[in-house]
Order: sequence, then C-alpha cells, then structure tokens
Amino acid sequence: MSDELNYVDWFRHSSPYINAHRGKTFVILIPGEAVECARFSSIIHDLALLDSLGIRLVLVQGARPQINRAIGNSDLSDHIEEGYRATPHNQLLDIIQASAAVRVQLEAQLSMGLSNTPMDGARLKVCSGNYVVAKPLGVVNGIDYGLSGEVRRIDTNAIFRLLEDDNMVLLPHLGFSPTGEVFNLKSEDVAVQAAIQLKADKLIVFTGEQGIFNDEGELHSELLTHDAQDLLAQKHLPPITHAALDACIKSVRNGVLRAHVISYQDNGALLRELFTREGAGTMIDEDSYEQLRPANISDAGGMMALLEPLEEKGVLVRRSRELLENEIEKFIVIERDGAIVACAALYPFEQENAGELACLAVEPEYRGSNKGDRLLKGIEKAAKNLGLTQLFLLTTRTAHWFIERGFSETSLENLPAQKQALYNYQRNSKIFSKDI
Repeated sequence: MSDELNYVDWFRHSSPYINAHRGKTFVILIPGEAVECARFSSIIHDLALLDSLGIRLVLVQGARPQINRAIGNSDLSDHIEEGYRATPHNQLLDIIQASAAVRVQLEAQLSMGLSNTPMDGARLKVCSGNYVVAKPLGVVNGIDYGLSGEVRRIDTNAIFRLLEDDNMVLLPHLGFSPTGEVFNLKSEDVAVQAAIQLKADKLIVFTGEQGIFNDEGELHSELLTHDAQDLLAQKHLPPITHAALDACIKSVRNGVLRAHVISYQDNGALLRELFTREGAGTMIDEDSYEQLRPANISDAGGMMALLEPLEEKGVLVRRSRELLENEIEKFIVIERDGAIVACAALYPFEQENAGELACLAVEPEYRGSNKGDRLLKGIEKAAKNLGLTQLFLLTTRTAHWFIERGFSETSLENLPAQKQALYNYQRNSKIFSKDI
C-alpha cells in the first residue's frame, strides 16, 4: 500500500477517536525535561492539532532540570525527598526565574505561526495566571520545607471560562496563597489536582520512557490501577516515570476517566496514543468491580445463562454445557459483582495465522456500554499473543456492530479449510474478517 493510501486508511480509522475527543478536557503535564528535548517543537505542533480538533487543553508546566541548574549556579543548598523540594526563602527567586523562563518558552512556541509549518494559521490563545491556590507543606519528618507547598484548590470557574472562550490554559508549578505568598509545588500534584477538580476526561503525562514496562521488557499498553500500584511498589522505575505513574493512579482513583504515560522523545506519541487503537504508551484505567479475565470451569453456569437466550433466538449456535466446559479455555469473560455479564471465545487456526471470534455475548442490561468493545479488545490481544494476524467471524444478526469496529465482509473461500468444511449453509451466516 502506498504512503498516501496508508495515510487515508489511518485517517479514516482515527475518525471515531476524533469524534469521541471533541469537546473533552485533557490535562497534559509537560515536565521541564520535555521542554529541552529535541522533539519539543513536534509536541507543540501536536498540541496545536488537538486544539484545532476541539479538545480543551490545560497544560501543566514543570521545570525541575531548569531549577536544578539555577540552584546549582547560585551555590544554595538543595534537598529533595519523595519528590518534594525544600525551598528556603533565599532560593525562591531562582526558582521563580527558572519557572518563568520555561513558561515564556512554552508561550513563545505556542505562538508560532510560520508558513509551511504545522503551526501555520494556528493562532492559539494561551492564558496563565494565579489559578492554583496553595498552602505550605510545613515540617514533614523533621524537615522544614519552607516555601514548598501543596495544592489547596484550583480555580476551576476561571479556567472553565477560559476554556469556553477557546483558550489553552497554562498552569505553572507555582501556587499562590490568600496571604500573598508564592509556593513551589510538585508539577505532578498540580496536574493531578487540576485533572480531578476540573473533572477532566484525561490526564496525560510526558516522561522520558515510552510508558511502563514489565520485567520482560514489554510495554504495558494498559494497566488497571491496582496493577499499576503493585508495579509502583515493586519495580524500580526512573524517578520521572515513578512520579508520572503515581500521578496517573491518583487521578484515576479520584474520578478522572483515564490517564496516560507517554514519551516526549517518541515522535507523534501524543497523537498515536489518542487516535490509534494500539496507542503509543501506557493507559491507566480504574479498578472496577468489573473484571475482564480468562474463563474457568466454575463460570460455565453463568455463561450458559448468558448464551441460552441468544441461542433460542438463533443469534448464536447452540452449545451444550459439556461442549462449553470442554472449550472453556478458549473463552474470556467479564465478571461484575460475582456474575458473568459478558463473554467471548477465540478459536485459533494457527496454520493460517487466523482466529475465529465466536460467542460474543453481553447481558441485555449492559448492552450499549463498552463491554462488547472490551471483549473484542481482549480477544484481539489474545490473538496477537498467539502470533495470529487476522480475526474472522460468522454472524447472522450483528453485522453492523462488527463493521463499525473495522471488520469487512469476506467470502467463504477466504476462511481456513477446516472452517469451510464446517460451514452451516442453512444458517447462511455472513462472514467478516479483520487484520490485527
């Protein structure tokens, strides 16, 4: 396929995400390390694109490396513990100056409008101000943190007014108190509180790593918060990645729908994470009393109760309990409060690098939620783990649901030979396939 057709194909497949993100509020943490990265101008271009697509952006600015140089240059003592920097009064001016320099650099980059660049005609409006109300951190474990502080509240009303007027909002890691003091804050804390108090749809954190990796060096494309918390406790992560993952966990556990860890060194990571199915980093989802997992023999009763009404209507092929139990390892289920509310199966044909998606069923009261999509994503992941490159399915009643998710109608001749031999002409099922 030519580059032009690849682009057209990508653009078409990104349209559901474009529609889903329009009008949503994203809080994006840009650490000081990202500002100094060679790819920073590309990040700016991508932010401009998000703005043009109707996404409401709140940018939180960090400045740790810039502050480290400022403090080092002034020969002042420095103490950091658990991510908090002790801030004596005589360091505050250096910190303010370092932070201001980063803010001005961000505002300058966001003001670009050069012809023949992605910023041509962008005309972004960027607003910054005293929207973070802070209080002193005080003395912790015997350490006086001086003018280091923590977020007391975010002026959400002011920020919402700016966003409604098509402004991009920039929040520094500095907070202000009602007594007129300035406090040095953790940029991660500002991002978390902004995301929570603004009821943001996403928190996105840039780090130097692509995302969160397991012990085998494989990228976690998605983590539930309890798994992320275990990784945080057990795995030695680079400090910036540790802080990013901790921020994501806190935000999701406090109402933010999803959080993402992506790399500022990976060209286009922001766009790929938001507009492709595969993503580019690690997405953190909430723990739920709803679990997607492999089926086991004790699930058979609940699965039969789920499948039988659809079998009665002819939507699914009838299966005996004995057959279901014999094939239980091919199924995944969604369990909610101890009940099986959805299931699906994968039958691999490894010689043809293909797999059959079968028995996708969702409890009627949960249809219209994302459970079918979760099952499909789980089956696709299982197929990829087996080295399969294509999914196919047979359906009589749900063709449009699968078409909307990237499946295309195909012919019987394109199925594995073993499956062709078992085709039931009386049912006259339509056949769909999808490359994965």
